[in-house]
Amino acid sequence: MPERDTVELGVELLSKLEFEELTLAEALDRIETITTNPATTREILDVAERRGVIEREGTLLKPQGGDYIKFESEVITKEGEFTCRRCNAAITTGYFIKMDSGELGPFGSSCIRKVTGRD
Repeated sequence: MPERDTVELGVELLSKLEFEELTLAEALDRIETITTNPATTREILDVAERRGVIEREGTLLKPQGGDYIKFESEVITKEGEFTCRRCNAAITTGYFIKMDSGELGPFGSSCIRKVTGRD
């Protein structure tokens, strides 16, 4: 995935998290499902802050989007042999998040809830 697309996907994910606030470490846990490149991670956070998607207060981030991932329409499942992007577990049902900037996944059933902020 080109870096520009990766940044857009990361910013969009941050805009849809179901948290009033989260720590930088929790945000990085979500961003690392897209990239582990430190420069790209920093760019995602910087772009998200410039666009007003998040507010940063020290090590706390406050999502400003108010939009959430809708499980009924924005999360799709696929059967097959997958590896979860968050925990690296082998899974046979993959959950994928459909966003304007691309598709993110696969995730296992507990990781999809963690990534989206449902747990």
